[in-house]
Amino acid sequence: MAKRDYYEVLGVSRNASQDEIKRAYRQLARKLHPDANPGDPTAEERFKEINEAYEVLSDPEKRSRYDAFGTQGPQAGAGFRPGSDMGGFGDLFDMFFGSMGMGAERGRRAGPERGDDLRYDLTITLEDVMQGAEREIRIVREEVCPTCGGTGAQPGTQPERCPQCHGSGQVQQVRESFFGRMVTVHTCPRCHGTGRIIAHPCHACHGSGRVRAERRLVITIPPGADEDRPLRVAGEGAAGRRGGPPGDLYVVLHVEPHERFRREGDDLWTDLTVSFAQAALGAEIPLAGLTGEESVPIPPGTQSGEVLTLRGKGLPHLGSPQVRGDLKVRVQVAVPRRLSARERELLHQWAALRHEPVAGHDDKGFLRRVKDALGR
Repeated sequence: MAKRDYYEVLGVSRNASQDEIKRAYRQLARKLHPDANPGDPTAEERFKEINEAYEVLSDPEKRSRYDAFGTQGPQAGAGFRPGSDMGGFGDLFDMFFGSMGMGAERGRRAGPERGDDLRYDLTITLEDVMQGAEREIRIVREEVCPTCGGTGAQPGTQPERCPQCHGSGQVQQVRESFFGRMVTVHTCPRCHGTGRIIAHPCHACHGSGRVRAERRLVITIPPGADEDRPLRVAGEGAAGRRGGPPGDLYVVLHVEPHERFRREGDDLWTDLTVSFAQAALGAEIPLAGLTGEESVPIPPGTQSGEVLTLRGKGLPHLGSPQVRGDLKVRVQVAVPRRLSARERELLHQWAALRHEPVAGHDDKGFLRRVKDALGR
């Protein structure tokens, strides 16, 4: 029976580009693939036909011969042969199986495996951040079984070679398909890729080679420790599997809120209440810091809400404790709620001198009396 025109088979014109040919082939391949049409002989024949057409038209040299001589010309239309020049088969395999290639999934023998990393949340104080500290913690983790030494086998016995994969950790499956002979390699389901089985499991770890245990550790908190930077304690995580190294322990810090200080990076912020006279005339005010007493100079005329900066009186910088942040002091001017008669009189005198109206006083009469008293 005469073969149909390859361009007609793929549904493209004779001057179609390689991209157009490839796109048309892929669309038809998805539609006519035997897996998508089980038991349909017509679809299977059409699938063979589009593969044969694509093998020729996707190769510029073969396409040129086909255009010149057709399927009966010299070496034209060689047809689809699994395992020959990959042609359409290679593209089709990539389309259905990704980049696995002619083989299949490759199993891998399971070797030593690193242990899991662990996390521990630790609450510290702002004083700990200022000075550094040491804290003892307790963790529960997987450790190498002391009974079997991590082999998973009962003392006096050893793991044996897996009879299913013969120690390779892999098993092969061979099947015949439309594409030809396919060999697939998988991780051995019996030994899970280790290549060994444990005929007599350790009674302490039940063959896992690891047991759960509680450990006490002393954690060093460096000056300037930051909540955003967990402390890494190398090798203090869970034990590895099959002789692998242990994981690490990450200590996540949480700093307790302080009653007087607030942290912003390496800077400390606090509020300081002063009297009206101290703000107006200036003063030196003692302030209890995290590690001792600080003296805060209040310049004359300091306004309520003004921020005074004490350089280098903040927190140490993590990794460079000699570098310190600043202490930011926000001044709050306190207004007395109750005044004695004498205090009230003096404040009225002050208001009169500044020509400031205040409640509860004859400002003009009071000012005249003040002038009279001063002999003016």
